[in-house]
Parts: sequence; C-alpha cells; structure tokens
Amino acid sequence: MADKAFNSDALTSSEALTVAAVARRLGVAPATLRTWDRRYGLGPSEHSSGEHRRYNNHDLARLTLMRKLVIAGVSPAEAAQRALTFDGRSTPELISNSISKDVAVREELVETLIRAARAYDRNFIEELLRSELSARGITNTWNEVIVPLLILIGDEWAESGTGIETEHLVSEIIKRILQEENRSVENPINARPVLLACIGEEMHSLALYALGAALSERKVAIQFLGARTPIEAISAVVKRSAPPAIFLWAQLGKNGDPTVIGELPSIRPAPRIVLGGPGWKVADKKSAVVVDDLLEAVEEIMRAVGA
Repeated sequence: MADKAFNSDALTSSEALTVAAVARRLGVAPATLRTWDRRYGLGPSEHSSGEHRRYNNHDLARLTLMRKLVIAGVSPAEAAQRALTFDGRSTPELISNSISKDVAVREELVETLIRAARAYDRNFIEELLRSELSARGITNTWNEVIVPLLILIGDEWAESGTGIETEHLVSEIIKRILQEENRSVENPINARPVLLACIGEEMHSLALYALGAALSERKVAIQFLGARTPIEAISAVVKRSAPPAIFLWAQLGKNGDPTVIGELPSIRPAPRIVLGGPGWKVADKKSAVVVDDLLEAVEEIMRAVGA
C-alpha cells in the first residue's frame, strides 16, 4: 500500500477544502462533520475574511483518524480525543491514497434508514439494505451507506446518551445480512481459501464480515474464523490449508500485537499477511501490509490470489 507523506503545507488557502468536499473524501454526511466540529472541536482551521472556514491537510488527517476509529467501534468521544492529539507529522501513513477517493454518500437513503432504526422497523431496514447490496454491491454499499449510517447513529448516542439499542439493532441486522453474503463460492478463482480472523480477544467483527462478503462477491473462497480467534487456531489452519493470504483484524491495541506475525508457521508459498483495524502498530512493514479500509483490504487480497 502506497502512502502519502503528511505535509501541513500541502494545501494552500485557495486549495483548502469545504465541508462538502471533505465529506465526499471521508465518506460521511456533511451533518456528521458539523456535529464533530460543534461537539469535539474537530472543525476547519483555515479562515479568510468573508468566506466560510475551510479544512487544511492537518484537519483532514485528524478527521481521517476519527472516521477510522469510529468505524472500528471506538466511541466518538474517545475517537475525538485521540484525533485532537494526533500529530500528523509523526504518523504520515494515516494519510493514505484512500483519502483522495471521493465517496458519494447516499444521504437520503441514510436518513431513511436512521428514521427506520428509531422506529425499530427491522423489516424495512433489511429490505433497504438488501436492495442496495443487490444493486450496488458490497464495497459501495459499505462505503456509501453502512459506514455513514453507523457513524450518524454513534453520534446521536454520544450526543443524547440514549439510543444504544438502536445501534445494537442496526449492527446486528448488518452483521446478519453480511453473514449471509459470506456464502460458499462456486468455481472460486483461488484454489486455497483466504483466511479471515479477529486476533486474540477481539470481539468487534463487523468489518470482517464485510470483507468476507466482498471477497465472496468476487468469487474468492474464504476460511472465516470470526471473533476471538487464538493464534494457535490460526496457525493450525495455516498449516493445514496454506492460504494465499491471511487477514487479521484488531480494533484494540491490546489485541494488535505485531509479534503474533512471527508466531505464524512458515509455509511455501508464503502467504500475504494483511492487517486491518486501528489496534495494529506495526513498525516492520515488510512483514505485513496494513490497510485502512475495506477496498484496500480487498485489493491486497485480490493481488495475493493472483486476480
């Protein structure tokens, strides 16, 4: 994965970004950015007389981290605290190529889903999501609908202190639908299945289900181990099936221990090891590829299987 080095001077004031432009880059609703500005102080820094405030590169870096943490399940308040103390110069890899890929958030659909969630209308939520998945595919639906939806629900809960049941309802619906999409693949493009697992005691597995569904959609066979997978179980599967790629998810830092990479058994051909989630702190980028979003994970694994 190629990374862009962070440079706080990379955007001039005339090139600094509006709320709408940043929302497209991050794949969130403009209302989410305004909420993060009002509640947490994660707003635009650039200001010219007579003009709206605009976001510079450092603002964009902090918001990228905020989005990444919230999607992974970190509470908005904690994510904002970490984003506000983020020094972009010390961690340039957070500004990745993915930030330049605009995402067309389906705002009307997201708002409709929010209203349905508040009314606990499970059937309507399922109907809308299934229709969108059928029409737009896994990665587009994840980026344009599911991620913005989960962020807005999390923001509402953080602001009011209520609605946690709504978040659980929507998360379980999404998980079940994605789990159904993790189907057996007929005539897969890979002879040996790709291994997907949440490492250690990691319980947050929604992103893993999304990845499994996206790979199944592309005719990639997978071995899905799910949440709380001990390294011993992963190693046993690696020895037995020799996967072309191993994807390990860690949201929490206590689970993202990079030493587990060295505990994996050596096999030939060597698998591509792909790490996802904010819990990973990997200094040796030669031992594994760290990805920031669903599309990057899919692309890395597709390369590993020779597609």
